[in-house]
Amino acid sequence: MWLFYTLIPCLLIDEVVLLPAPQNLSIQSTNMKHLLTWSPVIMGEETIHYSVEYQGEYESLFMSHIWIPSSRCSPTTVPECDITDDITATVPYNLRVRAILSSHTSAWSILKPPFNRNSTILTPPGMEVTKDGFHLVVKLEDLGPLFEFLVAYWRREPGVKEHVKIVKSSGIPVHLETMEPVAVYCVKAQTFVRAIERHSAFSQAECVKMQGETLPLALALFAFVGFMLILVVVPLSIWKMGRLLRYSCCPGVVLPDTLKITNSPQKLISCRREEVEACATTVLPSEELFRT
Repeated sequence: MWLFYTLIPCLLIDEVVLLPAPQNLSIQSTNMKHLLTWSPVIMGEETIHYSVEYQGEYESLFMSHIWIPSSRCSPTTVPECDITDDITATVPYNLRVRAILSSHTSAWSILKPPFNRNSTILTPPGMEVTKDGFHLVVKLEDLGPLFEFLVAYWRREPGVKEHVKIVKSSGIPVHLETMEPVAVYCVKAQTFVRAIERHSAFSQAECVKMQGETLPLALALFAFVGFMLILVVVPLSIWKMGRLLRYSCCPGVVLPDTLKITNSPQKLISCRREEVEACATTVLPSEELFRT
């Protein structure tokens, strides 16, 4: 083995390409994330670099078969490359990799067959189903801007129809429905990618139960007592305030007893004829006046 290592510099003289090409190229594509992998090239203790290039349908047909270096992996020292940002259309892409050691390069290894992103594996989205007060809320996994979600939710009881809601944003809580007390609600979701016109399977249904959170007994009793107090105190306060305003602006005057009329006015002025004659004034003679 040591003899092989000592011969490596000699084998690279006169720019003879002796680097083996990377082997076993494959694509792992899940949820529109594309990872190109290959077997590493081993050359003793030397650090091998790799160059990755791609060619889309446009480059192949209209740009004289030009190859474009990958934006993330030219060069790279690991035997993998995330080509998600390079695959921007739903067309076949050619991909190739070569090894680089100093000024020497290997032959290109080309992925067979070409890769099309419509072959990506779509998995059901992760989700978190919770209740916020009386509201049924779901939070969906953030899979990127290409994804939409079809969320189905229903009240778990016989004969109830599912409701479906399209959610275009992920990573934030989404209100689905107002829950009824003492009821179980279930939610499931699937992803949809409009760029490739495909959707995943539905996730497993997750259910939450709305407890009988109408009002605790003590709180209900307190609310009832408060309501009754309001019914009593508010009218009493209004009546008291009215009296204060009345006596402040128009104070009452108490008449002396001599000015109080005990009989009705009509009775006082209705004197019969015989009563008038009896009440006639007697004129005294002048002699009587002087005597007195």
